[in-house]
Amino acid sequence: MERITGLTWRAAGPVLAAVIAGLFFAPVYGLTPLLAPVLIPAAVVLAVTLICGRRPVLLDWRPLLSTVAGLLAVAETLLFGTTLAGLPTGSTITALAGGVTSSWQQVLESTWPARPDAGLLLFVPLLVTVAAVLGAELVLRLRSPLAALLPSLAVVVLSQCYAALTPGAAVAGALAYAVAAALTLATRATLPRLVAAGAASVLLAGLCLVLLPDGRARFSLYNGRPAPVPALLPANPLDEVAFRLGNRNTEVFRVARGSDVDRWPLVVLDDFDGVSWNPSARYRRMGTLLPPGPQVLIGTSLRTADLTVTDTGGPWLPSQTWPASVTGIEPLVIPEYGTLLREDVPSGPAEYTLSWWQPDVAVDGTTLGSAAIDPTASSGLNDLPDVPDEVQRLADEAMSGQLPTFQGALVLEKFLSTRYHAADGRPLPTGHGWPQIKKFLLDTKDGTSEQFAAAYVALARIVGIPARLVVGYRTPRPEANGDIVVRNGNIYAWPEVAVQGVGWVPLDPFESASGATATAGTGLAAAVSGARAALPPTQDLREPQITTIGPAPSPAPDRPVLTWTAVLAVLLLGWPVGVPALWTVRSWRRRRRDGAAAVLGAWAEVRDRLRAYGVPVTPGMTVRDLGAAAGPVADDGTVAEIRTLAKTVDRTLWSGARPADEEVVRAWTSVRAVRGGLARRGRLARVRALLNPRPLLPPASDGRRRRGWPWAR
Repeated sequence: MERITGLTWRAAGPVLAAVIAGLFFAPVYGLTPLLAPVLIPAAVVLAVTLICGRRPVLLDWRPLLSTVAGLLAVAETLLFGTTLAGLPTGSTITALAGGVTSSWQQVLESTWPARPDAGLLLFVPLLVTVAAVLGAELVLRLRSPLAALLPSLAVVVLSQCYAALTPGAAVAGALAYAVAAALTLATRATLPRLVAAGAASVLLAGLCLVLLPDGRARFSLYNGRPAPVPALLPANPLDEVAFRLGNRNTEVFRVARGSDVDRWPLVVLDDFDGVSWNPSARYRRMGTLLPPGPQVLIGTSLRTADLTVTDTGGPWLPSQTWPASVTGIEPLVIPEYGTLLREDVPSGPAEYTLSWWQPDVAVDGTTLGSAAIDPTASSGLNDLPDVPDEVQRLADEAMSGQLPTFQGALVLEKFLSTRYHAADGRPLPTGHGWPQIKKFLLDTKDGTSEQFAAAYVALARIVGIPARLVVGYRTPRPEANGDIVVRNGNIYAWPEVAVQGVGWVPLDPFESASGATATAGTGLAAAVSGARAALPPTQDLREPQITTIGPAPSPAPDRPVLTWTAVLAVLLLGWPVGVPALWTVRSWRRRRRDGAAAVLGAWAEVRDRLRAYGVPVTPGMTVRDLGAAAGPVADDGTVAEIRTLAKTVDRTLWSGARPADEEVVRAWTSVRAVRGGLARRGRLARVRALLNPRPLLPPASDGRRRRGWPWAR
């Protein structure tokens, strides 16, 4: 057990490493929500460790005391609401247990950045606390401090299995962890170990920058953990279109601050089995902020509305295609669709504020009409099972030879809206499987928006246009008090097609057929109306010149971080490896010289070795002068070898004849003896001399060393 001295400060290194490892969860929560929950428990653990180190009676209890103190700090930081005047209660203990059993799972079920709620965040400070306690105990109890870094390294690995850092953040994190590692190794480690640890950390940082992907990580635990939903959901809203149209005046929800939104999606359906349409993606818990989908390459603006939902026929909530955040409730969400779902359905209404990303489409109808469709859109081209031959032929006829572009999508919309009619009899037609689609397309030609939307999506996918079916509500005119009251009669099903750079664009094959009027909307809805109006007559259709909406693809950005990482890697790895290699190569070349040059090479080798150990050398010094100058740093045997070399050099210089091979051997034997004598000064002095690059230059450039150059000390 260590002595009760300031050595307990060595615990600061592994505790700092645990803190940095905990901050590696920043891609999951953001950096700011992690600071207090990670820093405060770690600081408490370090403080208790230092206090116990100054009280011999507490040494045996130190692991338990630091662990309990860390857990109390976690409770006071994240679970204060469960305490009684700051004292833990049964609820506190239960919450801490949940941090071990369920917190780590719930965050995998959430969109990221996750909500910084205690239930989702708790497992990170618990991990940091355990890693800090273990690291502190290992560094104080074991001979090798390297083992003290293992707990924090385990946290680092786990954090990257959740979400990998971006390349720039990975470099910064690796360098910060290198500082903590150096602090851990500082007391017992030698200079070579410290240099090696720093070089390895920078190398790992460079590898992180080069190898980690710029986008989504190749592996993440996140990919396989969707949020659980009730096993039996209520009826598909698409099945209720006819029923709700028959009970038109029942209120469904109210909207404030959303009068310029033309529709409110409820569910997105893209998987068709021939009988029914269902969503193919899975739900997640709604985090703090969702970005617009990767399909949206144009600018977006953030919009907000307040909603009060009375009854949508199930747990689904009105939303928008690209929701950004929801406050007031904590719903589940399908990020790819924007579909919102309540985990529980209480008897009262749901009140929440929805913010969403609205694409800013500032183009004319001709430009949007000639835009390309996006075949890479998720689930827009799912296979259709057992397509009837007559429906296949009708799809080819409807397209009039058009290729799958947005203009082709408008042509298909026009085909349905002009040749088919809105059903107005009772009972209204229901169903959206192949039998109902065939009956609608080939027989009755009357249907509700349910049949129009299902038929459109089926025909579009047959001809290669990515499409999906959406059920929601059209926005009616505001009431006298300014509120928008959405009722059953506003239920609506529509298709959406994927347009490159814009994302999912709604179309309305049923609207023109029914003569319905609704709020025209702005932005994307207005752009679609302009493209529809600019569509030429069928006989004048030509293949459009495809245009790109949004910014042109920019060249790959420069990566200055990579350059600086390479520079650091060269300095920290090239120095301990390259300088000794240069010493070896130069010594070999001097030894391989011919005749007198080899003897003079031995002289130069001894001179430079002495310089490396801090002996002041000037260009005019003789070998005997070197021996005299070496007295303060070399023992008597080494000085004697330098004098022996001096005699060999004198015979070579003044004889005028080629020196015998024995003279060359004798000179280099003196070199080896001098090197061995200097090595007896100690390992640290030998390493410093080996890594000293200045003696690789001529003595004339060494003037600064005589004025106190650091390597001379």
